[in-house]
Amino acid sequence: MKLIIFDIDGTLVYSNKVDSQCFADTYQQVYGLPFPSIDWRRYPAVSDTTIFDAVIQEHFQRRPDPAEMTDFCAQFVANIEEKRRTRPEEFQEVPGARMAFDRLRDRSDCVLGIATGGWERPARVKLGHVGISLDAIFFSGADGHWTRESIIESVTQPALQQHEAIEKIVYIGDAIWDVTTTRNLNMDFVGVRRSNDQEVLLQEGATQVISNYQNFDAFWEAIEASVPPR
Repeated sequence: MKLIIFDIDGTLVYSNKVDSQCFADTYQQVYGLPFPSIDWRRYPAVSDTTIFDAVIQEHFQRRPDPAEMTDFCAQFVANIEEKRRTRPEEFQEVPGARMAFDRLRDRSDCVLGIATGGWERPARVKLGHVGISLDAIFFSGADGHWTRESIIESVTQPALQQHEAIEKIVYIGDAIWDVTTTRNLNMDFVGVRRSNDQEVLLQEGATQVISNYQNFDAFWEAIEASVPPR
């Protein structure tokens, strides 16, 4: 049995650009200050929790309290929902993602999970927009987590407790930090990149990179062949 865990942004849904801008706009709306950068590579661990924490420290020389983070997330979700209504074309399914997700869900030899660096509430909005259900799925977002490793482990641990037959764990992601995280965890990895830039992840050590899920057989072959990044 396999445990297959997906990232969301860039892996199941193309919403990175509008999502990132929403985060920055929400920050300026709430705090009246310009957001430093939406180049997520400059932030530690690259998750909503750590990005928000880093910017609050940079501007106010303090850590945000949990209620403050919850309030910011609520406004962020409201802004994403507004963008979803007014610019639905900005939230696109990675081609074949829902079909592949549903086919894996129907297999008796697969257990599915989602582990995302985003907070849970906006993640559910984006997945709902492309028709991906979280029913019977092991899920973890950045809420309460400070490393991407702990986010993934919050999926793997309960899944392994409930399904002792799991023998292979594969993470599906699109970013350089997904390669780093799975290398740190010694976890099998399949990369997803848009056409013609698979080298981004291959150069980081990934061995299996696909462009989309439209060829399910090729995706399954990548899962079978996957190993931890070199």
